[in-house]
Amino acid sequence: MKDLFGNALLDYYNNTASEDIITSTNISDEDTLPLDYLFRDYTNMPKVEQKALEISKGKILDVGCGAGSHSLYLQEKGKLVKAIDVSKGAIAVSKKRGVINAQQISLLDETETFDTILLLMNGTGIFQTIEQLPKYLKHLKSLLNKDGQILIDSSDIKYMYEDEDGGFWQDLNSGYYGELDYFLSYKGEAETPMKWLYLDFTTLNIACASVGLKCEMLTQGEHFDYLAKIYV
Repeated sequence: MKDLFGNALLDYYNNTASEDIITSTNISDEDTLPLDYLFRDYTNMPKVEQKALEISKGKILDVGCGAGSHSLYLQEKGKLVKAIDVSKGAIAVSKKRGVINAQQISLLDETETFDTILLLMNGTGIFQTIEQLPKYLKHLKSLLNKDGQILIDSSDIKYMYEDEDGGFWQDLNSGYYGELDYFLSYKGEAETPMKWLYLDFTTLNIACASVGLKCEMLTQGEHFDYLAKIYV
């Protein structure tokens, strides 16, 4: 990985960003990801994220922390937070912004235990594929303290496959419709493509049950998105 995402965050923090991140998937055209959105405060977060932050408790793990916006809000509320991300640039920016405990580490390499684990901004994306879902859920389960909770958001993107007549046009032999190829570019340079997973709630619920976890929908957003609580 070239860490173009981290480079973009650093540029924005240092006031040297001349353009935003460009994203696309195998089922959608190019779209702009404004860098200022990644530095947003609580009042500009979607309601599913606000809800997750409101009910976060105890020792908290912020997975895929990005620029550290969620961790900073929780710190300001007196919470104990560990922020992790695979992006070197993201961790650098999080630290510069004041996140006390930010580490460049992947979720599967995390070994501490927590009372709340946050996976926000389509947190299911980190699972990459349906096939890897049980592995990630088992690992998350191992990181939970007694009475701990995993707060995760995602979207049911089935609507993206509907035609004007309401038909479902995806090739059902091609696998789960929420498995996407994700492309990112910044300043004309393309990042290595990666897999990104959007999960409908029913599929997430079934996967949780298969590894001994319970799953509860807490709230729904304005565009097919939702926040779920996973626990033992």
